[in-house]
Amino acid sequence: MTELRWASRRTLIVAAGQTLTGVTAAALLGGCAHAAMAQGSAMAAEPSQDLQVLNAAIALEHEGIAAYQIAAGSGLLQPAVVQVGIAFKGHHEGHRDALIAAVRTLGGTPVEAKTTDEYVRDLNVASLRNQADVLRLALRLETGAANAYLSLIPSLSADYHQTAGRLAGDEAYHAAVLANALGEPIPSMPFIFGA
Repeated sequence: MTELRWASRRTLIVAAGQTLTGVTAAALLGGCAHAAMAQGSAMAAEPSQDLQVLNAAIALEHEGIAAYQIAAGSGLLQPAVVQVGIAFKGHHEGHRDALIAAVRTLGGTPVEAKTTDEYVRDLNVASLRNQADVLRLALRLETGAANAYLSLIPSLSADYHQTAGRLAGDEAYHAAVLANALGEPIPSMPFIFGA
């Protein structure tokens, strides 16, 4: 199967947060949360940086919403799986709405969603052939999002640490449900997310 692009969620954060220092941006891009935490603890987040990072997070949520909407209409999923996807889509809509409120509180303009056709292209939907393919894509997106949100925490002002942590928790829960549905083994090592 063609490698599906789950890293796009993390890449969005890096692209939107270009005011981050080079070490932090490289850590986010490479998924190295430890380096980001070390750098992040030494810097105070600026409101403009919060706006950029929060808007990148909104873009992640737009992508998640679109992915579940596209999957629900794909005809590849069993009805019970569609219902789980609809529940997860609702979670992402709640995340998006909370993030939009935060951006507006800071005086910013929330980023708009792309078109469905753009998400279809970006997610390589044409490569999906069956339910397992859709679930693998969703698992990659959710795992990438959990790791991205954990990496964001040190880049945000303290006011948004709990929000990023809660978002990461939801994404990790989604990933666990999807991994179980795919029959993935339980990881034998600790610290499954955030590396």
